[in-house]
Amino acid sequence: MPITKFTNLDFDQIKSQIKSYLRANSEFKDFDFEGSNFSVLIDTLAYNTYITAFNSNMVVNESFLDSATIRENVVSLARNIGYVPRSRSAAKAKINFSFPTNSTSATATLSAGLVCVGVVENTNFLFSIPNDIVTTINNGVANFENIDIFQGTFLRKQFVVDGSLDQRFILDNSFIDSSTIVVKVKGLSDTGTFGREYSLASNILNIDSTSETYLIQEIKDERYELLFGDGYFGKKLENGAVITATYIITDGKEGNGPSNFSYSGRVVDDLGNPIVPLDDITISTSISAQNGGDIESIDSIKYFAPRIYASQYRAVTARDYEAIIQSIYPNTESVAVVGGEELDPPEFGQVLISIKPKNGDFVSDFDKQNIQSKLKNYSLSGINQKIIDLKVLFVEIDSAIYYNSSQVSNVNEVKSKVTSVLNTFSTSNINKFGGRFKYSKLGQIIDNADVSITSNITRVIIRRNMKVLLNQSAQYELCYGNAFKKNAGGFNIKSTGFTVANQSGTLYFTDVPNSDNKMGTLSVVKESSTANEFIVVIKSAGSVDYEKGEIIVNTLNITSTVQPNNIIEIQAFPDSNDVIGLKDLYLSFSVSDSTINMVKDTISSGEQISGVGYKTTSSYLNGSLKRGDTSTTSATLLTSTTSSSTMNTTTTTSSGTSSSGGGY
Repeated sequence: MPITKFTNLDFDQIKSQIKSYLRANSEFKDFDFEGSNFSVLIDTLAYNTYITAFNSNMVVNESFLDSATIRENVVSLARNIGYVPRSRSAAKAKINFSFPTNSTSATATLSAGLVCVGVVENTNFLFSIPNDIVTTINNGVANFENIDIFQGTFLRKQFVVDGSLDQRFILDNSFIDSSTIVVKVKGLSDTGTFGREYSLASNILNIDSTSETYLIQEIKDERYELLFGDGYFGKKLENGAVITATYIITDGKEGNGPSNFSYSGRVVDDLGNPIVPLDDITISTSISAQNGGDIESIDSIKYFAPRIYASQYRAVTARDYEAIIQSIYPNTESVAVVGGEELDPPEFGQVLISIKPKNGDFVSDFDKQNIQSKLKNYSLSGINQKIIDLKVLFVEIDSAIYYNSSQVSNVNEVKSKVTSVLNTFSTSNINKFGGRFKYSKLGQIIDNADVSITSNITRVIIRRNMKVLLNQSAQYELCYGNAFKKNAGGFNIKSTGFTVANQSGTLYFTDVPNSDNKMGTLSVVKESSTANEFIVVIKSAGSVDYEKGEIIVNTLNITSTVQPNNIIEIQAFPDSNDVIGLKDLYLSFSVSDSTINMVKDTISSGEQISGVGYKTTSSYLNGSLKRGDTSTTSATLLTSTTSSSTMNTTTTTSSGTSSSGGGY
C-alpha cells in the first residue's frame, strides 16, 4: 500500500492527497465523484486532518518564545529564563499641602491610600500613596512636602499561611503597578499591626535562608502571584502567619496629565485617631502627573527576555546596558550606550548613556541618580556610567506631491492620507536611537498613500535644536552625525532668529565653505532693507565641519530667541538622503515640521497632454538664508561689520549644560 506524505495544511491539498491514496487502491470506487457518499467521507477526513494539523502547529508555535502569540504563554516562557515583564506604571505627580489642625499630637500621619483627585479633560483620576507619610505638627500646621502620589486605587489583600495546602498567594486584581506592591508578614511571635515588611528580590543572588524577601510573577489575565522562600533561598513562612499585601491598580498612561488636585486624604494622630482640618486644604503641584505607562507588550517581552538572560545580571556590553536599564527604569522608550573608547578624544573607563523616556524628552535628575545607583549592582569595577541628556536629530521633508486631479474630489483628503502614512512610518521605523531614515521607503509610502498620487519630489532636511543660555557668554557644539551637503556659494546652514548683546535686529546663522570644501566659516547675519540681502554682523562666529556633520559656535552672548524655550533651530541638508542616528543621537522624523505641497499633474489628468505648462519642482533646495523661508530667490551677503567676537566663554552642549566633550 503506498504511503502518502502529508506536508501541507491546506484543506484542498489534503483532500487531493487522500484521493491520490485511494486512486492507488483499486478496491474503492466513486471516491472521485463529488456527488457520491464516499466524497462526503473524504471531505470529513480532510477537514478533520486540517483541524488537527492546524492545532498541532499552533501548539508547537506556542511552545517557543519567538513564535508564541498568546500573552500567558509568552510570559510563561520568559519566566523560564528568569524574566518578569514590566507591569503597568502609574502616573506620578509631586505635590505639597499644609494641614491646619488643633490636635495636640506631636505628629500627623497621612494614611496610605487615597490622597487627592486630579482632573484632566473633564475626567477625574484618583491619586494614592502606597505607604504612610509622617510629619511633625508645628504651630498647629502639619506640612506635607514633595509627596509622590500615584494615579490609581489603593487596595489591600491578606492571606493566612496554611502549610497543609498547596497554597498560592495571588493578587486578584489586574492593572497592578508592581512597583507599589508592599508585602508585610506577621508571624506568630511578631508584634505590630501587620508585622515585618519583606523586600522584593529580582533574583536569588545573595539570598540565604533568613532573607525576608519575596518574588513576583505575572500569571493569567495580567495578575500577579507572590512567591516566598523555601528555607534555603529566602525565609520560609511559618504556618499561621498572616501576609498583608497592599498595591495600587492604575489606568496607566491614561492617567498622565493632571496638574490640579483636590484633597481627599485621611490624616491621623500618633494614636491613630482621625484629624479633621480646620480649613480647606489647597494643594500646590510641583510636578504634574506623568510617566504612566501600559503593561509590557508581547513584542517587548520577546525582545528583552533573552537579552536580560544573556546579560546574567552584569553590565558589560551595550546590549547588557540596554536590557538592564529597561528593567530598572520602566519608563524607557529607547536607550543608547556609547563606550568611552568610541569618543573623540577617547575617554577610557567611561560609559555614556542616553535615555529617551516614554513621556517627554528628558530624564529628571532624581531618576538619573536612581538609575546610576541601581546600575552599580550590575557594573564592573573601574567602569563609570554617565547619563547624558537626550540629543535629538530631527528629520524633516519638503515634498511636492503630484496627483491626478481627475481622480480627486478633495485634494485635502489626499494630503491627510499622506500625513497619516508619514506618522505611521515615523513611529514604526525611525523614532529611536540607532534609527535610520530610509529615503527609498519614504518615496514608496507617499506614492502608495492614494491611487491619485502619480509621483513626488521630496527633499530631506536635518535639524538640531540649540538650547541657549540667555545673557551669558557661551560656546556651543552641535553634532549631526551625518555629512552635510555643501554648496560652494554657501547658505548650507540655516537657522531661526535670535538677538545678540550690543547688536540690533534679528540675527541668523549662515555659512561659507572654505577653499578645501571640507570646512566652512559660520557667520551671523541680519536682513538689510533690500529683499534677499543680508548684512554680515559677525563674519567668523564659528566653524562648520561638512564631512563630520558638526557645527561649533564661538563665544556669543545671546539675549533672546524667536522660538520659545530659548531654542535656536539650526538646519542643514544631508549629503545622503538616508539619515542615521549615530551613537547617542535619537533620530526623530518630525512630520509636523515638514512641508507637504500638493501639485496638480496636468499630464496624467489629460489637461495638457503635450506637457506645455507642466509645473516642475526642483530636486534641490533653494538658496534662501532663513530657516523656513520658501523664497526661490538666492540670498546675497553684504560687507561685514564685525570680523569676530571676543568674550569670556562658557562651553556648553546643545542641551545648555556645561561640557567639555568633543564631536564625533
